Amino acid sequence: MIIRRIGVLSAAKITAIIAAAFGLLAGCLIFAMSSVTGPAMQQAAQGDAGMAWIGGLGALAIVVLPIFYGIIGFIGGAIQAFVFNLAARFVGGLHIDTE
Repeated sequence: MIIRRIGVLSAAKITAIIAAAFGLLAGCLIFAMSSVTGPAMQQAAQGDAGMAWIGGLGALAIVVLPIFYGIIGFIGGAIQAFVFNLAARFVGGLHIDTE
């Protein structure tokens, strides 16, 4: 089997979904870390609420990072598929052995 062309939009959508999933994972990790460090920083400031906003950044990261990662993944996937299609013209495609 030889892959000679990849649909640019199809590849972009797949990489956007995968990147958004990684963005959600990163957002959850940031939320967990900021949930611990936000109150600790507030207590370290001796009751001053100046650093309490850090706890809210984690909740924002759960929403913003999947969107941002998805957009970047879409653009990156489209570029990669486009470059693959250009390269496949010169070398004949990608050979895959299947059973």
